[in-house]
Amino acid sequence: MQPMSAPLLHSINNHHFWLSAERCIFWEEAQTLILSDTHFGKTGHFRKNGIAVPQQVYKEDLQRFVQQVTHFKPQQIIVVGDLFHSRENRELELFLKWRRDMVHTRLVLVRGNHDLLDAAWYAAADIEVQEGIYQIDAFDFVHDPADNTETIKGRYSFSGHIHPGVSLQGTAKQCLQFPCFFFGKQQCILPAFSRFSGIKIMRSQKSDSVYAIADGTIMKLRSS
Repeated sequence: MQPMSAPLLHSINNHHFWLSAERCIFWEEAQTLILSDTHFGKTGHFRKNGIAVPQQVYKEDLQRFVQQVTHFKPQQIIVVGDLFHSRENRELELFLKWRRDMVHTRLVLVRGNHDLLDAAWYAAADIEVQEGIYQIDAFDFVHDPADNTETIKGRYSFSGHIHPGVSLQGTAKQCLQFPCFFFGKQQCILPAFSRFSGIKIMRSQKSDSVYAIADGTIMKLRSS
């Protein structure tokens, strides 16, 4: 695994959010790591259905996750949906092994559409499952940005689900696409943490802040 690049600071309402090129955010004031759409177990789900996706893809995602927790040392982790991809499979045993070594770190899951495991499994993994919108101070956490339809003035939301990305045009008409952090006036949409995910190209306005992730680095882009 290549060395981790320095995170970039993005401030919201005098709070400091450090953006990592490994597709997660560290909220300094709350000592909280925020991420979305890890889709752990997705490669196992594909193999179970006859599609030969190598397990190394999942192992690398899990290793990146452990690296971020080790680096930032958060008091809690908030996953805004799709922590797991589908029903239980053998790949999740690796996650449980990690979780048993990190029992002192609070782990909150805002349930996403792929989080289908039984309540007993979440309880055994010491995962607090929140439904709908989870609130801390003036910040909301919800899986699908479309579900946060009643944004209250002064509040800001974090979500995932749509796997935001940007398309950059080269001088010779090349087109490259990258995952991104997308900050609007009242909401942030996080990139999918899993590298085994597609992206949706976002349209930005001048008031938006967009950070592209490429080759282990993160860079702020000018809005169109």
